[in-house]
Amino acid sequence: MRNPDDVSAEEYAAFYKSITNDWEDHLSVKHFSVEGQLEFESILYIPKRAPFDMFDSSKKLNNIKLYVRRVFIMDNCEVGPHSREILKVIKKNIVKKCLEMMTELAENKDEYSKFYEAFGKNLKLGVHSDTQNRAKLAELLRYHSTKSGEDATSLKDYVTRMKEAQKDIFYITGESRKAVENSPFLEKLRRKGYEVLFMVDPIDEYAVQQLKEYEGKKLVCCTKEGLTFSDTDEEKKAKEERASAFEPLCRLMKDILGDKVEMVSDRIVDAPCVLVTGEYGWSANMERIMKAQALRDNSMALYMTSKKTLEVNPENNIMVELKNRSDADKSDKTVKDLVMLLFETALLSSGFSLDEPNTFAGRIHRMIKLGLSIDEGADADVEDLPPLEEDIPDQDEGSRMEDVD
Repeated sequence: MRNPDDVSAEEYAAFYKSITNDWEDHLSVKHFSVEGQLEFESILYIPKRAPFDMFDSSKKLNNIKLYVRRVFIMDNCEVGPHSREILKVIKKNIVKKCLEMMTELAENKDEYSKFYEAFGKNLKLGVHSDTQNRAKLAELLRYHSTKSGEDATSLKDYVTRMKEAQKDIFYITGESRKAVENSPFLEKLRRKGYEVLFMVDPIDEYAVQQLKEYEGKKLVCCTKEGLTFSDTDEEKKAKEERASAFEPLCRLMKDILGDKVEMVSDRIVDAPCVLVTGEYGWSANMERIMKAQALRDNSMALYMTSKKTLEVNPENNIMVELKNRSDADKSDKTVKDLVMLLFETALLSSGFSLDEPNTFAGRIHRMIKLGLSIDEGADADVEDLPPLEEDIPDQDEGSRMEDVD
């Protein structure tokens, strides 16, 4: 093989097209040789586009081809033990050079943006499955965030922008960037000036399960339990006072919702309430992804679906007025309807789906009638509002949430 210094860019491009049948030029190329106990030369290419059938399991793979004195013999040969050891050495060196190649490409922002758009899923799959190179692959990940604007940011750049007292890397998962940008889970984090990464690719859920930390900083999902802030003594005392004041309302909500409540939240600012999941179970987004699997294993959902906790915002006007009404009359039917409506709305705003959307629609229709001053008995054909949760037969235990002391 010729010396890399003697090969022109046009020759590399022509050779690439001849072996790949691609009509476009390659994005990057690396020509190198390895010397030592084993000597070999290699040319690595990164294409501009990912193959459309890259993840097609039925695609025919390129087998190891046997050549004798440059004459092709067969492409389904089985290698012996000695050959396998040789291939392991070759693989290790090629993987190392691939990582170097992608790291060098990352220095060119525009070129790397094209590469990441085409092969970002492959990098995340590597983070999930390649234990040995996980840390190096993590350097190549890019995410949009609450502070990155239109440009994606690396984990390394995120760490450089962390606040002085910040110990964790915060992220949120969801169906799309638009869906998570205005999530109620970001309210307190934004107020405190913390940056939050947007993980909106389904494979992000799998990758982050393995990438638990970066440079000693723990990755924390802001939609799950375990989110803590560095509060002052005064802030902690105020939180305890609010929790004590709202304890009667929380007990009433628990009577209405069953084991679906409760705790006073300090992660939300404007929203009246949110639903959080357990720290080690599925997030709302992961639950959505698993439900969409055509060949899903339902038995897995029994122990991976997190129990949900409704956290209420004691500073929200809706919750304050609800507290006042419940203090005045705990048997007020309007309070019960509003509690159920708040719970179902929190399900949607927190990324979950409704098991009974018609029930939710019935409550919304009743609120519309109240807003339009329509007499409930004016329309004889309209069915009564579906019964409250306390009147519904026992539900599946997996849909209930744990009681947080």
